[in-house]
Amino acid sequence: MRDHGGNIDAAMARYGGAPEDWIDLSTGINRVPYPLPPIPPDAWTALPTRAAQARLCAAARAAYRTGAAILPVAGAQAAIQMIPRLCPPGRARVLAPTYNEHAAALRAAGWAVEEVAEPAALAGVDLAVVVNPNNPDGRCLSPDRVRDIARTTGRLVVDESFADATPGLSLASGPATPGLMVLRSFGKFYGLAGVRLGFVLGAEVDINTLAATAGPWPVSGAAIAIGAVALADDAWAAQTANRLAADGRRMDSLAARAGWRLAGGSSLFRLYDTQDAARAQDRLARARIWSRIFPYSATWLRLGLPGGEPEWDRLAAAMA
Repeated sequence: MRDHGGNIDAAMARYGGAPEDWIDLSTGINRVPYPLPPIPPDAWTALPTRAAQARLCAAARAAYRTGAAILPVAGAQAAIQMIPRLCPPGRARVLAPTYNEHAAALRAAGWAVEEVAEPAALAGVDLAVVVNPNNPDGRCLSPDRVRDIARTTGRLVVDESFADATPGLSLASGPATPGLMVLRSFGKFYGLAGVRLGFVLGAEVDINTLAATAGPWPVSGAAIAIGAVALADDAWAAQTANRLAADGRRMDSLAARAGWRLAGGSSLFRLYDTQDAARAQDRLARARIWSRIFPYSATWLRLGLPGGEPEWDRLAAAMA
């Protein structure tokens, strides 16, 4: 099933209320977003120039501490849709459970897809996918372990959409190896998912092939203008990583008082075993707080982290 968080319209249809009444914690999107910088008028009226795209890529290389070739795309999701079509379909394995668009996009492109529970089971296929840190359980593999996996597959896609606050997990700073492609999301950590911006890092031969598929203007002028400023703001990134770490501990404390057991998570979301996830979701929804449950687990409930103190107060009251 291609179910996702962020489906606040479904919450409103069932429980009522207007969008402004709801706190949407069903995603891993930072609810304290980067403050939007001024956007030049020509970002809206002119086609993005190569020079502007180059500035964005330079900011991304510095932020991700990488010397790899890099391609901006309209969110990591755009890369997930394109990568399966870079070569004829074959056998693919996805380390699961995880973000379900990887397997769905591969199947839509004609790949024979197997979802496996152990990293060792990824070996021997034409394409493998690892989400690191994983969504929804926060499972992490060391960079060395991921590179070991890459040596056993034809192509390895490593989705690092939630790695901004844990750069030590990233493969970005290592060598760009042909066949190894790293995805980064801008919208989650920076809280600007509507900008639709992400990046693919890899060897030049792979990035050039993907760029030919993406076309000459893979991201908008506004995304370029916003991304170039935000990615260069190291102070904001460091402060945000520290805040998210503290907020994760705060969320875990609330969950423990509610009788929920920590089942995993990352710097942008927490996963709890609630004994009855549908009941827990209903309880929060009646307070106009939307959460995420999963079709393959009757007990898991995932929560993003609230923003300001009013959101924390509402969550604490709903969980009490």
